[in-house]
Amino acid sequence: MSIKYNVIERGEPGVEGGGTKKYYASTITNGTSGIDELSNRIEKISTVSGADIRAVLYSIVDVVPELLANGQIVTIGELGSFRVSISSEPSDTAEEVSASNIKKAKILFRPGKKFKTMLATLEYQKA
Repeated sequence: MSIKYNVIERGEPGVEGGGTKKYYASTITNGTSGIDELSNRIEKISTVSGADIRAVLYSIVDVVPELLANGQIVTIGELGSFRVSISSEPSDTAEEVSASNIKKAKILFRPGKKFKTMLATLEYQKA
């Protein structure tokens, strides 16, 4: 299997009119797999029923946000870990920094070893 990509033209970010245009590779996705697809595939390689697998996956979706909201890093075995990261506006002194400086939060995912290996060994095919 390989990752398919096409070529797109992009201008320079922040430059009025786009500046000098250059060409970049951009991935082409090949559909979407959801909880049902994951459950069916896991069910085929384990002794756990599809209903039990779906119950665990839906529970992860409920529990992980709670843990992240409590400031914890959530590690799910070799899948990887999730943590919250924030962006804030600067202040001149440490005393002036408050929660109002925080402008947005996002979730960062750090892949586990198998994912890192997969990324390092990907093959690519131009579409």
